[in-house]
Amino acid sequence: QVRLVESGGGLVQPGGSLRLSCAASGGIISINNMAWYRRIPGKERELVASLTSGASPRYTDSVKGRFAISRDNAGNTVYLQMNSLRPEDTAVYYCKLNLRRLVDGRTFDYWGQGTQVTVSS
Repeated sequence: QVRLVESGGGLVQPGGSLRLSCAASGGIISINNMAWYRRIPGKERELVASLTSGASPRYTDSVKGRFAISRDNAGNTVYLQMNSLRPEDTAVYYCKLNLRRLVDGRTFDYWGQGTQVTVSS
């Protein structure tokens, strides 16, 4: 069974950095796309960054130049390096993986459990 586990959230001062991780395990044939979303209180969920095999990473405008999405060599962990954090980055961050699973060969979106990031002095 496919499982996603997120880690790395927490409290950081403005200007600080955090690195989020999302590790996928279980019966996975391939991962087509890896992405990070966030839900800011009072706003709709927002796509922050995405990474598709063979394509350049994509970012929402507000995080360009500050955040970086990457994956490990084994391919089943996605990271979000967040630098120069601002109070407006405060949100619950979720990873989403579009993957083809071993059990039936079908492709589905899987979501992490979410991790709180709070930027405050």
